[in-house]
Amino acid sequence: MKIEDLVAEAKKIVGEFPLQTKSFTAGSVAAALVTDKGNVYTGICIDVACGIGFCAEHSAVAEMLKYRETRIEMVVAVDEEGILPPCGRCRELMLQVNPGNSNTKVILKDKNPVNLGDLLPDHWL
Repeated sequence: MKIEDLVAEAKKIVGEFPLQTKSFTAGSVAAALVTDKGNVYTGICIDVACGIGFCAEHSAVAEMLKYRETRIEMVVAVDEEGILPPCGRCRELMLQVNPGNSNTKVILKDKNPVNLGDLLPDHWL
């Protein structure tokens, strides 16, 4: 899959919308990943009180895991303004579901992929 195609998949679902209150939202960040089997999974973030929300990448990984896949070839996260790097928690999750994901291509703002392992050089596992 081309980088532009994966970015387009994430952009299809990005778009913030309110939940119970104006300060609770979902969809301000969207993520898309493609697995080693060529399947694309997407997710959106949920921002609510008490830290019980989660990132778009977590949502996409959960969708992937439902289908018993763990190996991510490439991943991207976007908001309305463009591409975002995954946070540390998301980086850890992707690596912990499959150690081979250290070779996952993470798309950054310049659209040049970086290996997930390079973003977590001294992983603790």
